[in-house]
Amino acid sequence: MNLATLNNGRPDGQLVVLSQNRGRYVSAGRVAPTLQAALDDWDMAAPALSALAAQLDAGQISGQPFDANRALAPLPRAYQWIDGAAYLNHAERVRALKGTRDADLANRPVLYQGSSDSLSAPTAPIITPEPDLALDFEAEVAVIIGAVPMRATLEQAAAAIRLVTICNDISMRRLVANDLQNGFGFFHAKPATSFAPIATTPAALGAAWRDNRLHLPVRCEVNGVLYGQPNAGSDMYFDFAALIVEAARTRALAAGTIIGGGTISVPHEESLPIKPNGIGFACIVEARNVEKLKYGRARTPFLQLDDTIRIGAIGSDGQSVFGDILQTVVLL
Repeated sequence: MNLATLNNGRPDGQLVVLSQNRGRYVSAGRVAPTLQAALDDWDMAAPALSALAAQLDAGQISGQPFDANRALAPLPRAYQWIDGAAYLNHAERVRALKGTRDADLANRPVLYQGSSDSLSAPTAPIITPEPDLALDFEAEVAVIIGAVPMRATLEQAAAAIRLVTICNDISMRRLVANDLQNGFGFFHAKPATSFAPIATTPAALGAAWRDNRLHLPVRCEVNGVLYGQPNAGSDMYFDFAALIVEAARTRALAAGTIIGGGTISVPHEESLPIKPNGIGFACIVEARNVEKLKYGRARTPFLQLDDTIRIGAIGSDGQSVFGDILQTVVLL
């Protein structure tokens, strides 16, 4: 089942159900007006939404053409957005030049709590208040969950995963050090996170969803140039159940909490430019650090004004499973 939220002029938008090929949609208003409402009553809402999808696919409902330009983030505002660091290779690459290592990264996933009051639409611009903040994209997989009790088991955590999507966890790299030095973690360095237009149930992903991981390449392009297409499942050290368990270690999690897996990262020896069959990078800072190690300096710039970033998880049919995140950098 594929769900999306369309802009209807209200903060939480209008929940819609998409066809299997993601080409058409029908309003879910008679089941739940918003995705949060559906998540709050998932046991009742999910079968009804699935029935709508089946009717749409069978032609019993004509539906309307789906236009991703009308889509908001699946949850335009969420009770909680928690991002993890499930890919140890990303942390190792980012920290390699600083000469730091954290042995505990392999024992317990690192989490930070991001801003969730205003999550960006897939085609919303990336707004920077200053032109030289070392703006970076970070392609991630994210799950939207049902309610989870404090000290949940891995089984409870896995069962709570309702929907899967991808996101762009944007970073202003020049502000990271100041944020971390104050001891409170990321704040100014992390503007609103952008999400793909479509969120999909794990069952609908078939073999692409197993072991609580998404096993699909996530393709990243800047101005039409390939930066990377790492497979999100191949080197994810902590699965999403483990991330949820860690998030619930000292608190219960409400339905509608979003959990991110962190920047997708796969070990390789490549540097930009990436060959058509290459792995590449899901963020710029990794590419730059590889260049520093190989060539003594970084050659790849961070995002500039008017640059366009495209991120999409590619299915076996070559199609973008969740629709694309397609954003342009603009100055406030």
